[in-house]
Amino acid sequence: MVDLRVDLAGITLDNPVIPASGTFGYGYEFAELYDINCLGTFSFKGTTKEPRFGNPTPRIAECSSGMLNAVGLQNPGVEKVISEELPKLKKCFHKPVMANISGFSVEEYAYTCSLLDKVEQVGWLEVNISCPNVHCGGMSFGVSPEAAAGVTKAVKAVTKKPVFMKLSPNVTDIAAIAKACQDAGADGISLINTLLGMRIDLKTKKPLLANGTGGFSGSAIFPVALRMVYQVYEAVDIPVIGMGGVSSAEDVIEMMLAGAAAVEVGAANLVEPFACRNIIGQLPGVMEKLGIQSLKDIIGGAHHG
Repeated sequence: MVDLRVDLAGITLDNPVIPASGTFGYGYEFAELYDINCLGTFSFKGTTKEPRFGNPTPRIAECSSGMLNAVGLQNPGVEKVISEELPKLKKCFHKPVMANISGFSVEEYAYTCSLLDKVEQVGWLEVNISCPNVHCGGMSFGVSPEAAAGVTKAVKAVTKKPVFMKLSPNVTDIAAIAKACQDAGADGISLINTLLGMRIDLKTKKPLLANGTGGFSGSAIFPVALRMVYQVYEAVDIPVIGMGGVSSAEDVIEMMLAGAAAVEVGAANLVEPFACRNIIGQLPGVMEKLGIQSLKDIIGGAHHG
């Protein structure tokens, strides 16, 4: 009998499969389709201090082996998430959930994290530092080791739960940024967020997305994500959650061999709502085929061969 269990910053997951933020809502929508308690956990929709309507439409565009999105962190704000969304989730999901947090200043990150840290349902805080920093000329927090460390320190000062910093792939040295987060007190690293991309409408000769550019996700980015997980695993001593183009049980195992302690599934959920359930169901068979008894034993395996 194979063992799918993994440890994520002191909390045991039944399996390493986690729907990624922005692709699974607040969970209860998918609970109408299947029992979401089969999941290791999931990262709920990116939450900010204030409500956000998001970017103008169109904000989704298809492309080969993936998609572009420029949704713009649409959410009802942290107070409504706590008072309305999480109570609905509690009725259908009975495991700790991962809270995904975004912000536009260090103070906003700290405020939102401090509120969600007090929620019993929340097991981990996943802090997305690839949003614009309005205090630094629009530069993203996640492209500078110093800025990334600043957010990490501020969040860790007001929280007790494990903090995973979610990093942007749109950088030259992902390992340096991950190391800066670890040195600032992060309990783990999540990567990668979407790659920056765009499409142009040949008829109008204008960008397909109203925002111009958007985040590129889907199976096409898997090799890039895998490479970054591999690099970060070598640079830090804290757990890594790998994501980016994962769409099969084989992808999950490959991510774990690269160094991921758990694996998030994003765009695949938008193509196939049962994607995570199917991957979990396929994992035991793939493990047996590859002679893997325990997933814990293969984390970082590609570094030791």
